[in-house]
Amino acid sequence: MSELKLIACDLDGTLLLNGAQSLREDTCDLIQGLIDSGILFFAASGRQYTNLQRLFWPVREKIGYLCENGCVSFYQGRQLHKEFMDRELGRELIRAVQETKGAEVLVSGVMESYVQPKDMRYYYHMWDVVKNDVTLVPDILHTEEEYMKVSAYEEGGLKDEAYWQERFGSRCTVVTGGNDWLDMMPLHVNKATALTQILGELGIDPEECMAIGDNDNDREMLEMAGFPVAVKSAKPQIRALARYETDTVEQLFQDILSGVWHG
Repeated sequence: MSELKLIACDLDGTLLLNGAQSLREDTCDLIQGLIDSGILFFAASGRQYTNLQRLFWPVREKIGYLCENGCVSFYQGRQLHKEFMDRELGRELIRAVQETKGAEVLVSGVMESYVQPKDMRYYYHMWDVVKNDVTLVPDILHTEEEYMKVSAYEEGGLKDEAYWQERFGSRCTVVTGGNDWLDMMPLHVNKATALTQILGELGIDPEECMAIGDNDNDREMLEMAGFPVAVKSAKPQIRALARYETDTVEQLFQDILSGVWHG
């Protein structure tokens, strides 16, 4: 069995359960324990870099970040890679979300996200609850920054995921990132493509990596990792991919640090 050297962990629905927007009090201490034992930790999320830094504030300079579902990654303040979407495809995606009743659009750049809300409650949700660095723009089709990811938000849950897959799945990566979110990235970009680049930069083999997830945007990451883990609340198809399961990520970390978990 390979030695565990890096853990890439999803956030929403995995480390953050039941809609939580902040970590448990013991989470960062457990992550620090992993780091002290020689295991690197990467937050692997659809969230933006600055959002994740605030979330992991006590250990923010000691961990890595796989952000925007694989569009950009950072480690120790250094940007490891980034991906951008074709501008015209991005605009087509934005218009499609804008034309969808009840849906709001979020456009992600490297450090900032952009909104042109139909309802200002969406802006306040992104700013006050999700805690993104978010900019109100008069015309989201003409932001200066290139598009990395275009997301659709539907409060209360996505209404028709299949529609987006059928219309755009051949031209971009389309994944659900939680009950309320659908993310669209450049074609073939996902958490695994970013993790591959991260592991290459750090000289770590995929067999020495643990991936933890719950949803469809974690699929490729779990498939490539030597130690694939699903939380027990994960989608059935994601649980089927995992070699291991855990009630909570914190319990798994405790087991690793205490020597109970042996791979």
